[in-house]
Amino acid sequence: MFVSKAYEQKKCKLRNEVVTLLHVTVASPAPARTPFALTGSRALVTAASRGLGREIALELAGQGADVVLGVRDPDGSSELVAELTALGASARAVRLDVLDLAACRTAIDEVTADLGPIDILVNNAGGGINSPALEVTEDDFDHVWRLNTRSTFFLSQHVAKSMRDNGGGAIVNIASQAGLVALPMESSYCTAKAAVVHLTRCLAVEWGGYGIRVNAVAPTFIATDGTSEALSDDDFRAETIERIAALHRIGVPAEVSGAVAFLASPAASLITGQTLAIDGGWTAR
Repeated sequence: MFVSKAYEQKKCKLRNEVVTLLHVTVASPAPARTPFALTGSRALVTAASRGLGREIALELAGQGADVVLGVRDPDGSSELVAELTALGASARAVRLDVLDLAACRTAIDEVTADLGPIDILVNNAGGGINSPALEVTEDDFDHVWRLNTRSTFFLSQHVAKSMRDNGGGAIVNIASQAGLVALPMESSYCTAKAAVVHLTRCLAVEWGGYGIRVNAVAPTFIATDGTSEALSDDDFRAETIERIAALHRIGVPAEVSGAVAFLASPAASLITGQTLAIDGGWTAR
């Protein structure tokens, strides 16, 4: 087969370019440029005294953020404040009961007046009841809704006003796999967390023009003091591990906090309105 001289020259040039590219890639790797650090940011984490909230606060501080701990008992959080300070962060605990929204707004206003606007809000407060749907009372349902959905909406609304005036920010809602799939005996909790998932989309769409990103994470069963009683039941634990279809193990708080820090960081600057399932594959099957 006849091959022109021009073709051979073009082929040789292409080969040389590929070799040069490979040499640059292997021998001269580009420096890491993705901005994961949160240095200079001010973060507020609700229900931060224990469990996921505690781990998220430590992760954000480790990435360089100053952290405000929203807790029911600020005096009982001195040890955590010390841990955060040891990481180089400025940290304080403030009284924040998400069922008392008026008091929450006042506390947040006092913090921002003292420290400056909040750049990162993590709506971690939540919880549910274990009850057959036929037996859930109106008070039960209202309590779960207020704790998970109402608080997330109105705290986000309040903080977003200062974020808007300050040029933007990041909100990360702690949803649950219960907001993505149906769990027996948890109808009110599933409903509330499903609302958080969709609320995340709604706020992202409305507030994107202000530079505010709104995302959520949806964890599976994580080993915390809040889940220890349920997971201590051998049958329940075995069934849960089986349902975590890909990895077949219970998660740990650090596997959630890292995702929260990522979504709060500039590395996720084009991500908004999303809910990241941290579920070991539960919802994949």
